[in-house]
Amino acid sequence: MVEAACTLEAALEAAALRLCESGIPEARREAARLAEAAWGLKPGQARLKLGRTLPASEADRLAGLVERRAAGEPLAHVTGLAGFRRLLLASDGRALIPRPETEGLVAVVLERMAEGVVADVCTGSGCIALALALEGCYERILGVDCSVEALALARENAERTGLAVEWRQGHLVAPLRGERLDVLVANPPYLTRDEYAALEPAVRSWEPRVALESGDDGLTATRELLRAGLAVVRPGGWIALEVDCERAAAVARLAAGFGWSEPAVYRDLYDRARYVLARRSETW
Repeated sequence: MVEAACTLEAALEAAALRLCESGIPEARREAARLAEAAWGLKPGQARLKLGRTLPASEADRLAGLVERRAAGEPLAHVTGLAGFRRLLLASDGRALIPRPETEGLVAVVLERMAEGVVADVCTGSGCIALALALEGCYERILGVDCSVEALALARENAERTGLAVEWRQGHLVAPLRGERLDVLVANPPYLTRDEYAALEPAVRSWEPRVALESGDDGLTATRELLRAGLAVVRPGGWIALEVDCERAAAVARLAAGFGWSEPAVYRDLYDRARYVLARRSETW
């Protein structure tokens, strides 16, 4: 507990020092983010009045968040917020933290098909579905997840953003039976068991395993999406998947083997093979 009032600048310096000592990269930037969360400020406001006297209670709130971050809890969980394209979403341990590379999957989908009916499978926090709702011109958007907890977070984000998505709970495409989609988009789990075991503790300890691991070869969920997706995507419609960069070519071959046409691999903002798009044949 902070014993007396201090300046905002002193509190930020102390926070940055504590984060730096715990091995957090970009400690000053993160200290500012934590201060904004602690004090209910907008981005960039923490450094506007560095000489302002800070009540001990506000310094305590910041110190509490700093200790959580120093212990390894992800920044998005400590602040409760994660940015995704044009959205600022709630983030916690119920779903994966939205990643920058997943933003590219949204861009690829919007470039191919920005209207009609789209379903986001393995929706997690709802980031893909909600970004498509904001930026596309879709007739309907469906978000599917096997996790009741993840869907609760997705619904909270829909309420937070005011965007309309139909949420369904169930395994992969099972809740979509009877639909005829123009686009099936998914960021499914795609790590092998060994790859999951090798993840840094900040991921293993704080993010749901079910959203990360997918069998011995990392392709269990992807394989099922390619197989079962044929039943819910209309002829001429698309499937768009985020994949592990080491297995993108293998996923494209799988897509062709299941009967999808024009499978192609696209690269993410880090120039890694990250997305596979394919089309259902017009003739069957």
